[in-house]
Amino acid sequence: MGDGPRTRLLLYGRRRGRALRPARRALFAQLLPRLAVAIPADGRLDPRLLFVAAPSRIRLEIGFGGGEHLARLAACHPEIGFLGCEVFANGIAKLLAEIEHHRLANIRIFADDARLLLAALPPDAIDRVFILFPDPWPKARHKKRRLIADDTLDRLATVLRSGAELRLATDDTDYLSSMLERVTRHPAFEWPARRPSDWRERPSDWPPTRYEEKARAAGRAPYFLRLVRRPCPLLQGRGHAGTCDNFSGYSETVR
Repeated sequence: MGDGPRTRLLLYGRRRGRALRPARRALFAQLLPRLAVAIPADGRLDPRLLFVAAPSRIRLEIGFGGGEHLARLAACHPEIGFLGCEVFANGIAKLLAEIEHHRLANIRIFADDARLLLAALPPDAIDRVFILFPDPWPKARHKKRRLIADDTLDRLATVLRSGAELRLATDDTDYLSSMLERVTRHPAFEWPARRPSDWRERPSDWPPTRYEEKARAAGRAPYFLRLVRRPCPLLQGRGHAGTCDNFSGYSETVR
């Protein structure tokens, strides 16, 4: 994006599992092209233009897995536009089946690295982001692959509106500690939790996922974090309630 040299992004994790059944292969061939998000040549994407009717708000789920959380939210909130990022073909196929079955018109799919989409979105474009049970990469040599990292939070801070929510979930206690370390020191995010139930219990407006069910079945407790996007710290006290166009690197300067 832009005229300068591009940094090659490494994408970890599987892209395909078992062979898709014929019906789901047909969805890939016929339905996905109508819902797929493509980054424009100039690298700038207005998500409101992806929908036939302009949505009241835009929400984003990164790594939607089988899509059950995203599909349920879309069915409950037809006035909101939902973007879903996932590279695992079998998970995309499951979501496509839900979209077709429930005739959901307010979901669009980005079947590539979410970082590419985040880089293309304009400031203040999103009013809620979900990153639920991302791969914890538990081995020490793999922890650098974790999605919840400072540079990701910087970009999320840019695309989220002031007062918007970032919702995170994990059942890995080491990853939970890493998440909390990063989000609580980041100037753009506030963690308003006051009691254990604020992170141990899933809020009523937060549909469950199959990953949560698997964690509970295995005896692992899931944790739910709700972060609020603060107004831009650089603009506080200057008569602005707005946001920063780019937080990149800023979180390092204030520590």
